[in-house]
Amino acid sequence: MIELSPGTIAAIGGLAGGMALGFAARWGRFCTLGAIEDACLGGSRGRLSAWGLAIAVAIAGTYALDQFGIIDVASSFYLISPTTMLATAFGSFLFGLGMSLVGTCGYGTLARVGGGDLKSVVTFLVLGITAYATMNGLSAYLRVYLFDVPTELEQPAGIAHTAASQLGGTVHIWAYLIAAAIAAVALTSRDLRSSPRFLLAGLIAGGAIVAGWFVTGYLANDPFDPHRLESFTFTGPPGDTLVYVMTATGASLQFGIGAVTGVILGATLTTLAQSHFRWEACDDAREMRRQILGGALMGFGGVTAVGCTVGQGLSAASLLAFTAPVALAAMFCGAWLGLQILVYGSVREVFQDAVNWLMRRQPDT
Repeated sequence: MIELSPGTIAAIGGLAGGMALGFAARWGRFCTLGAIEDACLGGSRGRLSAWGLAIAVAIAGTYALDQFGIIDVASSFYLISPTTMLATAFGSFLFGLGMSLVGTCGYGTLARVGGGDLKSVVTFLVLGITAYATMNGLSAYLRVYLFDVPTELEQPAGIAHTAASQLGGTVHIWAYLIAAAIAAVALTSRDLRSSPRFLLAGLIAGGAIVAGWFVTGYLANDPFDPHRLESFTFTGPPGDTLVYVMTATGASLQFGIGAVTGVILGATLTTLAQSHFRWEACDDAREMRRQILGGALMGFGGVTAVGCTVGQGLSAASLLAFTAPVALAAMFCGAWLGLQILVYGSVREVFQDAVNWLMRRQPDT
């Protein structure tokens, strides 16, 4: 009988969950920037509400695993050794800005690679290299210089844990109440309720996050060969994947490597089944510049914030980490600014238009 190492088990689990996320992205159009564009420019809340539904499912499932002793959420680095709020906000804002330049996030980039988008191959390479350099290379010096290195806390930095200690009740009750509230708000959207595709995509994405915690916290949990508790994120893992491809004999499989491969594979199979697979490339040098700059901003910003739209927006949110809402808000602001720059042509035009709007709002004297 073949005995698999914890790293291999984690990678296989990441592959399976990543394939589900790849399917959700291509078939269910589960995309953060697309959700923001629909809400801000198109007036539709369907995809944004699907994201909220995914968060609610992830919270309920994750804390159910914790309640039954399958995992220990308090051991996650999102709760016990989070980055500073300033680093989270700054990095997330840069990530959101880069996301708008590219046209999607790191997760969406992988899904586009699976659909034959050669532009996204460039973005994937730039994002992966920049992220790895920000974790372990030259740009890591800048990150460490700008922001304090996370230190271990005495108490988990989570909303449910703080509410339980300050207001009473159990951590799990608070988590379930918050999950129910988020789900209720998400389901008020007629755009979501009328779209089985968006509903299923949200359920799949939330379930994948829960599965990630289960794989790394239970299936790959070996006291003699410990594997850290983690779930899906797509900033650092692209860099780890590139390094593994180049140095497989001297590197080990990880959950994130399986996840990256899984999203690409799942997206490829989905687009082939739909007959949507198409080779695409940049139209001009200007578009290529946007892909490169956006990938670099997402790589540096995502590592600084310790997560991307999936890492902070779903995985950290499933733990109710304090950093999650800060990261989501900052990413939204960065993406909004980037979209305005693309629409108006420059930052100056964006602010000039904002000033003109404020002037028109002033009452006549």
